[in-house]
Amino acid sequence: MLPTIQKIAAKLSPRLIEIRRHLHAHPELSGQEYKTAAYVSGVLSSYGYQVQEMVGKTGVVAELEGKTPPSSNILAIRTDMDALPIAEKVELPFASKSPGIMHACGHDVHTTVGLGTAMVLAELTQLAEQSFPSTTRFLFQPAEETAQGAKWMIDDGVMADVAAILGIHTFPSIPAGTIGLRRGALTAAADDLEIIICGESGHGARPHQAIDAIWIAAQVITQLQQSISRTINPLHPAVITIGQISGGRAPNVIADKVRLTGTVRSLHSDTHTLLPDWITRIAENICTLHGASCTVNYTRKCNSVFNDPALTQLVADCASEALGSDRIQWIADASMGAEDFANFTDIAPGTMFRLGVGFPERKNHPLHHAQFEVDESAMLTGVTTMAYSAYRYWQTSQKES
Repeated sequence: MLPTIQKIAAKLSPRLIEIRRHLHAHPELSGQEYKTAAYVSGVLSSYGYQVQEMVGKTGVVAELEGKTPPSSNILAIRTDMDALPIAEKVELPFASKSPGIMHACGHDVHTTVGLGTAMVLAELTQLAEQSFPSTTRFLFQPAEETAQGAKWMIDDGVMADVAAILGIHTFPSIPAGTIGLRRGALTAAADDLEIIICGESGHGARPHQAIDAIWIAAQVITQLQQSISRTINPLHPAVITIGQISGGRAPNVIADKVRLTGTVRSLHSDTHTLLPDWITRIAENICTLHGASCTVNYTRKCNSVFNDPALTQLVADCASEALGSDRIQWIADASMGAEDFANFTDIAPGTMFRLGVGFPERKNHPLHHAQFEVDESAMLTGVTTMAYSAYRYWQTSQKES
């Protein structure tokens, strides 16, 4: 069946490039993917799919029905659709037509791979004149960049009866034609942090008569960075980044209030569990020492993506057969980046593979860069790998049942 899948995917390749370029030229921010969703729905409908729109606010769901009705044995394939608030600095005929918005994380490629996989599997079932044992559910998710979309879709029931889920993410440091795989933790847990420090204002010339919230905030930031290397297990990495500081009213007025916001990343569940209380204790102790007070607001966003070993091996076997064993990179270290695909793998076993999109012998800019580009030949690699993995999943499932 692999040669048939490869033949269908190759035939669709020009259409995939057309789809990706349309999506790239018309990016939409998280939670605003209305035109993207409509376009995705149109492509799916043209292949006979019954499509549900506005799932998880702006998400799209389509199903390829199997021989039997869904009975807690659905295979889900998830791709995301949102873009970033970045002004594109690449001169392309299909460059972003939306000022200040760009597909700088490859979600246009993800969506195209999801559509391509749906197209291949639909054609495959028609050619073979037989359905898979159960349903394949395609999830086109909004708002991954804000780590909200997966929760929105889950709240709308997309994980009902799902037994396994597959995902994909572009990676510019991996050359096109190659995929990256990792068993276990793939990405870090990511949380939001807000610390509000309250002191007392006063004249800039008489600091002893005030409680300087800016000075105290500086100590809180410094102590968090220093303490993390001495009180957190160094074998269980964690990162605290304060990305925004706001406070003060005038150069000669001591600030009575400072707001710090940032992100907290961790790989291991024990560290993820202790971080909120650990951060709160440090901030409160420093503030109390200097007569100030603080409020710490810690918001859980998503856990670490955990790649199920068996599903990861399935994708590895399929990629090895479809692409060649030399086209697989086993990733040694997890990323401290985050992915709300973790919200799905918290519910059902899943795996996400890295799709190499790097150009050979030229500089490849990283994700979230204004000059990020992809080698479009990677889409054929992604579709072939995903479609064959889905086919093999159902073959394996049928044998076990």
